[in-house]
Amino acid sequence: MPRERAVEALLALERIAARLAPLVQIAELRTVAADDLWLSPSYQRDSVAFHFTWIADEPAVTRALAGVEENLAPFAARPHWGKLFGMGPEAVRGLYDRADDFRRLMRHYDPAGKFRNDFLDCYLPARS
Repeated sequence: MPRERAVEALLALERIAARLAPLVQIAELRTVAADDLWLSPSYQRDSVAFHFTWIADEPAVTRALAGVEENLAPFAARPHWGKLFGMGPEAVRGLYDRADDFRRLMRHYDPAGKFRNDFLDCYLPARS
């Protein structure tokens, strides 16, 4: 991500900082080099990653996540699979260019779905 876009993304989060501050224990900002991993948030693009450690208040955090995602949407921000996010499955798949290729590999290597779970069935269903 070019420096100017990274600054714009940070400013987009600053607009909701007052809503986030009471809910965040730790905030981390880091740069991540582009990679070739199909489901990586940094697939084929240098990125800036915003990571938050939230307090234990699920309803408030859910509302905050919606604000974060809304403010970062103009940057085609991809959620990290191991972090909290609230985007729907279609929106998430639309951000990962190789999601359908990955789904084909899953069907090939796990045709019976033995390694699937509810999360995968929701976000990366074996069939469309």
